[in-house]
Amino acid sequence: MKQVVQNYKSGELAVLDVPVPGCKPGGVLVRSAYSLISTGTELMKVSEAGMSMLGKARSRPDQVAKVMQSVATNGVPATYRKVMGKLDSYTPLGYSLCGVVEQVGAGIDDVKVGDLVACAGNEHALHAELNWVPKNLYAPVPDGLAPQHAAFGTVGSIAMQGVRQGEPQLGEVALVIGLGLIGQLVVQLLTAAGVRVVGADPDPSRCELAERLGAMACGDPASPAVEAAVAELTDGHGVDQVFLAAGGGSNQPVELAARLARDRGRVVDIGKCRLDLPWNAYYEKELDVRFSRSYGPGRYDPSYELEGRDYPIGYVRWTERRNLACFLDLVARGRVDVEPLVSHIADFDDAVETYQRLKDGELKAVAVLFRYPEQTEEAEAPSVAVPAVPPAAKVSTPARSAKSPVRLAFVGAGNYATSMLLPHLARREGVELSTVVTTTALSGANAQRKFGFAKATTDLDAVLGDKSVDAVFVVTRHSSHAELTRQALLAGKTVFVEKPLALTEDELAGVLAAVEESGNDRLQVGFNRRFAPLLTEAKERFGARTGPASLRYLVNAGKLQHGSWYLQQGAEGSRFAGEGGHFIDTASWLLDADPVSVYATAAPGNEDLQVVLRYPDGSTATISYVTTGASGFPKETLDLVGDGKVLKLDDFVRASVHGPKKWVSSRLPKARDKGQNAELAAFVKAVRTGGPMPVPLESLVATTAATLAVGTGLAAGAPVTLARTP
Repeated sequence: MKQVVQNYKSGELAVLDVPVPGCKPGGVLVRSAYSLISTGTELMKVSEAGMSMLGKARSRPDQVAKVMQSVATNGVPATYRKVMGKLDSYTPLGYSLCGVVEQVGAGIDDVKVGDLVACAGNEHALHAELNWVPKNLYAPVPDGLAPQHAAFGTVGSIAMQGVRQGEPQLGEVALVIGLGLIGQLVVQLLTAAGVRVVGADPDPSRCELAERLGAMACGDPASPAVEAAVAELTDGHGVDQVFLAAGGGSNQPVELAARLARDRGRVVDIGKCRLDLPWNAYYEKELDVRFSRSYGPGRYDPSYELEGRDYPIGYVRWTERRNLACFLDLVARGRVDVEPLVSHIADFDDAVETYQRLKDGELKAVAVLFRYPEQTEEAEAPSVAVPAVPPAAKVSTPARSAKSPVRLAFVGAGNYATSMLLPHLARREGVELSTVVTTTALSGANAQRKFGFAKATTDLDAVLGDKSVDAVFVVTRHSSHAELTRQALLAGKTVFVEKPLALTEDELAGVLAAVEESGNDRLQVGFNRRFAPLLTEAKERFGARTGPASLRYLVNAGKLQHGSWYLQQGAEGSRFAGEGGHFIDTASWLLDADPVSVYATAAPGNEDLQVVLRYPDGSTATISYVTTGASGFPKETLDLVGDGKVLKLDDFVRASVHGPKKWVSSRLPKARDKGQNAELAAFVKAVRTGGPMPVPLESLVATTAATLAVGTGLAAGAPVTLARTP
């Protein structure tokens, strides 16, 4: 990959080819879309690098002090070699960017591959094509916020932390000295907080910009205009806060702050300017001088920045990451406007030339962005293997008499099990609810009391070893489905597992390995929609096809409630991985085939997906899985078109078929029937009779592989071939 670097000894700037950083636990690998040049901090560093050794020493007296200490400790020769070695090496530039998550490290569950994030840190948000960013130094970008605007996140956090240090109150008056990038953002943040702002900067164009963005008045700090504006707005008392957002070696900003601040006002230093405080002026007004440390609490704390240890919100309300997220939210809601600050957008390949133009003064700018090229290199088309179902020994459930009950055990008794499955089974004749296994004793006791289980336990092995149990229902969180299914198959049980069967290809392979080892292929996945009476009748009315068909499926999924375990993507997989199999299975059942390829796309930072499935006869199915639709619109609607006929389903309450003969479902059902009851009836019948399972195992595997391919395709940005293994 490419990265912008600088040699501090020679001043050389370059775009180097460097290795791609690894994706370590506790962070994400981010591909840059836009990164922001700090025209203050970064240009100061670039300018210092071009100075003589004496000039460098004068500009960094803090480093000179460290060198002198090293001389006293290690001697001149050793110190000289150490200093020269450090100076004569490449150092990175940049600390504010927006990009797309390319890889997620262990322990990260708040973002997924393809999400748009804003990143911070002079070691992690560099001008580079790829960066590894630890958890507390990135924040998801709100829906609708452009990536070039989200790239302002870090400098926005710096400005926000400075404003917080000033503790502004509604109706107060503030003076912002220095109207560069940080100063312009401070003006907008103060205005958004209900503070009247006066700005001071020698550049008339920056003064004009600040006034357009909300300042009451701006002017040259050496002119009487600023002092007159302050006097008018404060009745001669002086401003409540002064924010020093200027740089350079002049002491004028701190002297102006003392002159225009009110008695016991606050002076906040955000930039890096000279601070020779005039003692009498600050003493007589008893001014409160405060410093703003970069992006906020957590800065320079390795346990926070690198190890991901957050500060409790009750003790530290605004940390680095919370400031970053807050600023992005303000920009997304239009309370802060960064577009007028963008003076120039340069291609990343032109980075050296851009820095040189800024340094020489040829390019006058408040903010400059680097735009990174999209990946254009052709890669081998990704594929997902669809494992062949092993030739099991066909261990079948022996046929039972009608009077012999089918004994069922449940592993898990959460909301879905207790609302959609157990009510049907508890009243089904010929079914005995034997045992319920839960992780907490109380949930098991509740299920036992409500549905009449004979026993409740937390011991899974007791159920798997109970020969009287005919079938096991796995209705737990998604991450445990594959392993529990594998164990139950090896124990010789018929298994009903709620979707998804597996979250990874390895998990799917593990389930099939259990089928091969045990000879037990008695498995059903809870794809219930193919059993819905309304849809079943509509398919019969549609009839057989002779040519390819086109299917369109809109899933208006809606937003999840805060705190839903579905949001724990690091542990439980993406939302589509969890429930997308429903819709893929329905499409495949309607088209009477399994898909051969999958193409998935989504807008960066958006959960809405478009999934296109291609079938052997040329048929296609498009699944639009959206979370941003109106809550009052039906959740599921689909249309199947082919052979001069159209099948239409409206959320399992009405269906119709248009063709040579028109059919419309006669009346609305009492409630939406998505097929759970019919599915359970088919499953219980298969257990009782020892006959075939309701859905062939080959179909369950193909649907699971296609669901997994959606994630693969999103990451690759390319169609995924579903390759059948021999």
